[in-house]
Amino acid sequence: MRHPRVTVVIATRDRRESLLRTLAHLDGDVPVIVLDNASGDGTAEAVREQHPRVQVVRLPVNAGAVARTEGVRRARTPYVAFADDDSWWEPGSLGTAADLLDAHPGVAVVVGRVRMAADGSEDAVTRKHRAALLGRSPAGPDVLSFPAFAAVVRRDAHLAVGGFSLLLFFGGEEHLLALDVAAAGWQQVFAEDVVAWHDPAGPDRPTAARWALQTRNDVLVDWLRRPLPVALAATGRLARRAVREPAARRALAGLLRRLPAALRQRRGVPPEVERRFATAQRPLSR
Repeated sequence: MRHPRVTVVIATRDRRESLLRTLAHLDGDVPVIVLDNASGDGTAEAVREQHPRVQVVRLPVNAGAVARTEGVRRARTPYVAFADDDSWWEPGSLGTAADLLDAHPGVAVVVGRVRMAADGSEDAVTRKHRAALLGRSPAGPDVLSFPAFAAVVRRDAHLAVGGFSLLLFFGGEEHLLALDVAAAGWQQVFAEDVVAWHDPAGPDRPTAARWALQTRNDVLVDWLRRPLPVALAATGRLARRAVREPAARRALAGLLRRLPAALRQRRGVPPEVERRFATAQRPLSR
């Protein structure tokens, strides 16, 4: 058997049954590392019993998305594919992603096509990526955003930019990583033949708490990497919403608590990266 080129890294917390379903879908020849974010539902024990070939790392505290980077550090393959505890990779997709990364050494991230397990439909991010708003290269349509569970990364590039941010913890953490990868000179591309399946258990629309977390982090990313006028405008919009919306007040309070740390970590991206990121964030015209 050919030596594996890709390791699957999954961060999870208190989602034992969903995680076990995900692991049942994954190719048995691919190394898998599960980072258990201090679960209290017996996740680590169940995985060790039912999937003894999976490496389980039980973290003492919930590290959020940063747990994925710990998995990247432990991987012994040149490439790492992320998965969530409710997603998995279609058979053959990881080999296709590895072939693309082998052929294009300037590419750090391959973003796959996302299909919903409920009905086989594609998500909105996939439709935007296919539209190639940022243009195309020989490796594929350029992108500057992605859901982590649909990303295969070059291990050394991920670690070189620091991986996921502890300040953001969880929710929209991929935007900051995408900006840092682009600022370091790496390319990120969409690949039609790389497919990630997603089977979320929750509602289609985010809860108020999840919206607040995502919004807080989106504005934190503006302060961390984007021009000051962009960050100030986003903060102003959030403050105006906070007058009348409890979720916005929660997001604003979280932003203000983390803003001093964000300013200390601020490192603006090059103007061309900012221009491309702003383009990538625009809604896809119908």
